Amino acid sequence: MNPLVERLYNGIVKENPSLVLMLGMCPTLAVTTSATNGFGMGVSTLAVLVMSNLVISLCRKAIPDEVRLPAYIVIVASLVTVVELLTEAYVPALYSALGIYIPLIVVNCIILGRAEAYASKNPPLLSTFDGLGMGLGFTIALTIVGFVRELLGAGTAFGYQVAPDFYEPIAIFVKAPGAFLVLAIIIAIMNGANIMTRADEIVEDCDGCCARCSKVCHTKEGEE
Repeated sequence: MNPLVERLYNGIVKENPSLVLMLGMCPTLAVTTSATNGFGMGVSTLAVLVMSNLVISLCRKAIPDEVRLPAYIVIVASLVTVVELLTEAYVPALYSALGIYIPLIVVNCIILGRAEAYASKNPPLLSTFDGLGMGLGFTIALTIVGFVRELLGAGTAFGYQVAPDFYEPIAIFVKAPGAFLVLAIIIAIMNGANIMTRADEIVEDCDGCCARCSKVCHTKEGEE
């Protein structure tokens, strides 16, 4: 597989930040009361991920190891400020809906994790595509969760009424417990469909379903 395509596939499927790695749970659970909010948060994070990975990769040889994390935070914070100001200026309704969660992108573990694990060790183009893949995976996950919660909890999709008049919205889905329920169902569907993830590659003889497995897992390096 082409390395650039592999970076995209990795972020969207194999190591999806929300559905596989379970990172960025705060925005995943908090802002996905509607598909629009989920998509907006995902795109904001995607923009920061792509630009931060690119900048950090370009500067990786100039940043001393002793101050790399503070340097990453300064870079990410600067990019988040730009995204926040642009959102406030051009999409004020989305800015009001997301509120404090836009500034909190600075400490999103997905962004800092990719900076430390990938961008700081790889060339700019690959790092950019890594950020793009992770950002797309995060956006897709948030949009799906938001769509399901909005549809079941309000009978709408992206703000448009789609449910018939006799449909009685299930209010719990637009509240905090609904986020956990929808996320759990989506992950269960992925497990049921045996979608291959990174864990399946490093564990020997793994079919991707831990629920029905009684074996002790051994990695290909021989560790339990």
